[in-house]
Amino acid sequence: MSGRHGVSQHRGVNHAHGVNQHAVDDRSSDIVATPTIERTVATDVPRTAARRETNALSGPITVPQRVRLADTGFEAHPLALGGSVFGWTLGVDDAEAVLDRFAALGGTIVDTADSYASGRSESIVGRWMASRRTRDRMLLTTKVGRLPERRGLDPETLRAAVDDSLARLRTDVIDVLYLHGEDRDVPLEESLGAVGALIEAGKVRVLGASDFSPERLIEARVLAANGLPRVQLTTTRYNLMDRRPFEGAPELVAHAQGLGVLPYFALANGFLGGQVRRRAEVRHDARGSRLAQHLGRRGHRVLAAIDEIAFARDLPPATIAIAWLLSRPTVVAPVAGVSRPVQVEALLAAGSVELHRSELVELDRASA
Repeated sequence: MSGRHGVSQHRGVNHAHGVNQHAVDDRSSDIVATPTIERTVATDVPRTAARRETNALSGPITVPQRVRLADTGFEAHPLALGGSVFGWTLGVDDAEAVLDRFAALGGTIVDTADSYASGRSESIVGRWMASRRTRDRMLLTTKVGRLPERRGLDPETLRAAVDDSLARLRTDVIDVLYLHGEDRDVPLEESLGAVGALIEAGKVRVLGASDFSPERLIEARVLAANGLPRVQLTTTRYNLMDRRPFEGAPELVAHAQGLGVLPYFALANGFLGGQVRRRAEVRHDARGSRLAQHLGRRGHRVLAAIDEIAFARDLPPATIAIAWLLSRPTVVAPVAGVSRPVQVEALLAAGSVELHRSELVELDRASA
């Protein structure tokens, strides 16, 4: 098993070329009061040059410019491929085809969890990395705490869950381990202590938090000041249709702590890809019901604003929706999933799109 990774640790912003394919999302110090956060001016981040590489098994790949993931030392393409559908709606062959396309276009962050398809998502990712020999250039993130057999964040469960994930992923180290939700039955210092031991053992590199409340993140930072591992990345639901839960205290805490935010459901279950605009087009399943909740006046207003910008730039709506997320001051890499390889390009293309102030204002107004 390989513990190395080829994700560079220099600062930079990743750029992919624009395309015109629609993408679908299948599904990421002490506190200082900050009254407002500037949203419409891009941060000036040093960049690295794009280059080409060839992998013996996966073929030629594009290595675009990259963005630094907070202060983790990692840099990567600012789009994470979500693996929640691997082993669920996508079988092994289809999932591997998506992963192949993602890697070939220079994608580097693969996001999964032990609870996705009861571990099958991790197994598919692990099999793919082993068969394509791509582990060294992937930044691998996974989550533990919600798999029924390994539920919770007590130290013993955490250690067992991580060992199980390592076996499924066919690697000896997890680049980013997220605690998958809070566990109020276990003192946070015990969970962080267990992660600290895993980091010392070389099984985990960076600690992240998934769906932690602002209060829990503050508690974690206080504990980190006393020598426990520090949360450096966080993932939560955030997109143009789901703004209010994050914008406010969670965003302020992330900003004050310098956390890198990787928002999941970046395309609101595919709604922001623009492929479904009428209730008659909605599938009668769980994902369809989640998508249908956006088919109201506000949803159509948001799609209209996206469409106008996408048409003017000759880009897919999904690219614009991801680019809006990348304009947010705390967001480092949105997490989005796809159902077909052809959809990957539209997601990665967002890394090269810098929206104008007027475009950001219009998207903010439409989604308010």
